[in-house]
Amino acid sequence: MPKAALATFGRRGFGVYVHIPFCASRCGYCDFNTYTAAELGPGILREEFAERILAEIALATRVLDQPPLVNTVFFGGGTPTLLPPDDLARILGAIVEGFGLAPNAEITTEANPESVDLGHLRRLRQAGFTRVSLGMQSAVPHVLGVLERQHTPGGAVVAAQQAADAGFRHVNLDLIYGTPGERPEDWERSLGEAARLVAAGVVDHVSAYSLIVEDGTRLATRIRRGELPAPDPDMAADRYLAAERMLTGAGLDWYEVSNWARDPGSRCRHNLLYWSSGDWWGFGPGAHSHIGGVRWWNVRHPARYARALAAGRSPGHGREVLTPEERHTEAVMLGLRLLAGLPLAVLHPAGRDAAAVAVRNGLLEPANHAQGEAVLTLRGRLLADRVVRDLLP
Repeated sequence: MPKAALATFGRRGFGVYVHIPFCASRCGYCDFNTYTAAELGPGILREEFAERILAEIALATRVLDQPPLVNTVFFGGGTPTLLPPDDLARILGAIVEGFGLAPNAEITTEANPESVDLGHLRRLRQAGFTRVSLGMQSAVPHVLGVLERQHTPGGAVVAAQQAADAGFRHVNLDLIYGTPGERPEDWERSLGEAARLVAAGVVDHVSAYSLIVEDGTRLATRIRRGELPAPDPDMAADRYLAAERMLTGAGLDWYEVSNWARDPGSRCRHNLLYWSSGDWWGFGPGAHSHIGGVRWWNVRHPARYARALAAGRSPGHGREVLTPEERHTEAVMLGLRLLAGLPLAVLHPAGRDAAAVAVRNGLLEPANHAQGEAVLTLRGRLLADRVVRDLLP
């Protein structure tokens, strides 16, 4: 690790990401680094996976000399809750022992609704988890069918209530809009279910993402064959406006283009680390890490990952040191998506000129611009990628 990277380690916060690559089935739209039992092949068993993560954590703690305390931990995937809760608790315990947790650390696990029950969630809460993020996606059967989700339309509602009953004060729902065949009333039904849980105090955070059709997925193949229509950008904009209207009406406020929270304490602090160019260390197959402008990533396949650790080797596969200009580009791309906005001083002179034009075009808030900040308007959020391109001439 370059000394320059270590010199700023943790200055903007430090998070740990744990990638659990297992899924009960593969959703048609998903291109994440995930594997079903049939896809894993020899060389790795789910029952042994926690030991491999523990071995990688042990390697990291030997490499680092007095790392900063961990502010956030995020278990993602895949479906982390396909591992027994005791395994997740052991991994969290190793992170606590090896790094130490900052006071009031945020500890999140993703979960599919069908992968948890009340007992499972209670065990996770007892182990120290503070937040659950549930993959709801939709509340409409035919939309879930196109996405090839396994849970029932009401499954996420039940799981969210169980999380609250287990003692979780922070529960997120992930939604997807723009699925082929989704009607306006379908999306409003999904938003309505989420809004009802927000109003009941069960859910305090909602993420709503436009469907992206990734090459190599079954969904992309079906669209290419003409079996399903391609997503319509104008329709996606309408869906986003509906989300803003209904989620704001339920008591949430946007703080990142695709994320709404009840209050600042309900925002996902781990994701804010990513968006603010903080530092994080990733464990697990394909996990990425970033410390002070140095980025690296692990081998992707779980069996290859397990073999490296069994031999006492790092599972690292690649590494890059970002140039100052690359770091600037990322800071603008990510920072502009936030309600906190971007200091105009960060921009090059041509970018500041473009920001003034964006204000005149209704894409950036005039009052914030006058205070030296670039903050997207609602229209600007719909055209966020365009605004970023303009500010990075």
